[in-house]
Amino acid sequence: MSRQQQQQSQGVVLTGYHSNAELLTKPGLCVPCPSGQEHHHPPAASRKAGHYSVQQNHSGLPESRHGGSVEANPSVEAQRPRSSVCSNPGSSPKQQSPNSRPRPRPACQRCNSQDSLDELEMDDYWKEVENITRSAGAAVEKNEGESQDEEQQKTPDGEQEEAWLTEAGLAQLFDDSLAADQEQEEDSAVFLSTLTRTQAAAVERRLQTLRRRNRQHLPDVRDIFRQPEKDREPREVKEGSESPPSDSNSAEPETVMNDDVAFSEQALSYRDNQHGLTNKTSPDSPDDKLPNFRLLRDKTGQTRIGHLSPLDMKKVRRLALVEVTALFDTGGIDLKAHKAVKTKSKESGLFGVPLVTLLEQDQRRVAGTKVPFILQRLINHIEEEGLDTEGLLRIPGAATRVKSLCLELESCFYDGTFPWQQLKQHDAASLLKLFIRELPHSLLTVKYLNAFIAVNKLPTKNQQLQALKLLVLLLPEANRDSLKALVEFFQRVIDHQANNKMTLNNVSVVMAPNIFMFKGCRSKVTEQQEFSMATGTANIMRLLIRYQNLLWTIPKFILSQVRQQNMESQRKQNKERAMRKLLKKITTDKPPDKAVPEESTQGFIRVLAPQFSKVSMAVELTEDLQAADILTRFLSQDSSVAVKREELCLYEIGGNIKERCLDGETYMKDLFQLNPAAEWVIKSAQ
Repeated sequence: MSRQQQQQSQGVVLTGYHSNAELLTKPGLCVPCPSGQEHHHPPAASRKAGHYSVQQNHSGLPESRHGGSVEANPSVEAQRPRSSVCSNPGSSPKQQSPNSRPRPRPACQRCNSQDSLDELEMDDYWKEVENITRSAGAAVEKNEGESQDEEQQKTPDGEQEEAWLTEAGLAQLFDDSLAADQEQEEDSAVFLSTLTRTQAAAVERRLQTLRRRNRQHLPDVRDIFRQPEKDREPREVKEGSESPPSDSNSAEPETVMNDDVAFSEQALSYRDNQHGLTNKTSPDSPDDKLPNFRLLRDKTGQTRIGHLSPLDMKKVRRLALVEVTALFDTGGIDLKAHKAVKTKSKESGLFGVPLVTLLEQDQRRVAGTKVPFILQRLINHIEEEGLDTEGLLRIPGAATRVKSLCLELESCFYDGTFPWQQLKQHDAASLLKLFIRELPHSLLTVKYLNAFIAVNKLPTKNQQLQALKLLVLLLPEANRDSLKALVEFFQRVIDHQANNKMTLNNVSVVMAPNIFMFKGCRSKVTEQQEFSMATGTANIMRLLIRYQNLLWTIPKFILSQVRQQNMESQRKQNKERAMRKLLKKITTDKPPDKAVPEESTQGFIRVLAPQFSKVSMAVELTEDLQAADILTRFLSQDSSVAVKREELCLYEIGGNIKERCLDGETYMKDLFQLNPAAEWVIKSAQ
């Protein structure tokens, strides 16, 4: 067995990061490359990246760093982390003591082989991990004797399926105690009636698993999802959806994101027509090589997260859960969810406090707060000081000073006495990253963190973006709003890259370990898996930042399903009312049900504005009339309105939607044809 094979089987311990800057001018320094590769001598002043020294570990467990060290294949070992990205989020990281004596710097260089993200950029990733390790060392030593309450546990067979069905609002399909709840049963029936072929298959698959486990009677999936013959035919995928590459050398798939058709249906069409062709796009393309995705134009308006009523958003979330599961199922990706046990966390303060707790204490000061004050203030301070600082987010602040500032913020943030004018840029950026890492639960949540990481397994950028779009919808509101504030800030940093040298890739590789590692994180994966996970999480960060304007929107096909559910519920309610009228012999002296206003049948709509002095106005529906035009006309006719134009919104209320704030580019005639029973109301945007 070769030395490399022995090392791989016995394990290695990373003993420290060493810069190669001083080695560049020393001739004759080299490192053994894998068999079959030539030795490479360092080119003069060509590499600035460093390497990691490794230590033989015969027991497979970490040993003292004072023993002899060996140099491993630098194309792999040189990039392995000292700490880990969270594969199993929820337990404590193995950290090295900051007091450990550093190893002497070995006289070695890396090989030239590199097939991942830019070498220097990924080197920044491991430097960031090392900075995290060093800053967290004292806290780890302090808590060494404490048990980790949040260690993830694999769920027993079938429990994951039950949890999934419950989250989707379909618990009565397996829980007999809920079968007698007629209202719940009707709600589930309406929900199931709107599912697509692939969405229904996702529910079927989990019910079948429970049938095998329980060996008891559960509803037959053929009865639940029985469809008319015409609906069993494969659906035609509209223009803009994914299609197989025309040849093996084809570039990025279609850059139009079609959200008229369910993403899982598009993925099924792509898979069935691919015929063994593999995706040629790399997850680590340069910034300027990422495709310029755009949504298909929707004349009924784009719907952003937060523009729907809570009742409709609940339906959206249920549909997003089923859809993202169907998308992963279509790709043959089995998500292994883990059950996180509740852990103790601080009930007040700033760092290490759950997001929900932070928002509750901030909302007591300012109602309606969406993002914690401390996160907002740190971002604002960095921007006020200027985003042109070179190495912003990458260069860490002094660890001792950051720790002192953290304690000072805890004690005097809310009373307004913290000396912000003395806070340096790099220290503020370090505090921002510390705040994210110290959250008791991942910003992406323990429940969905593995799903975010698994996005990289999908075959095309289009499908990866579709999965991220659905996962963003599944995040709790506090997490989703805070993540949005962060990615918007990261984009503003990138906009100043000419001066701060922080490109999309730079920001992504630096922030990935901060987002995907969090307090109480430990990895139980191999080092090679860990390296793959590092590049994967950096790619996820790139997509979240680059395509944030697409990701924080609600797909049209999901909104259409919500409208179908509302219409079906109304139909059932109308049928029940008609039956009650018949039983009570209600005659025509009862006022008739609300009908479509006569104005609407004549090509006009009545726009209401109950909050303002001009309470209504009639508007003629023309082909090019948009929602923004109605707001402009309203403001021109009511000079007493003190609200700014951007603070007003035209709402679609009733009919087949509960409430929806309209995009300014919504074509009103097209929307009226979709929802003729709606009311149109101008009010302050929520």
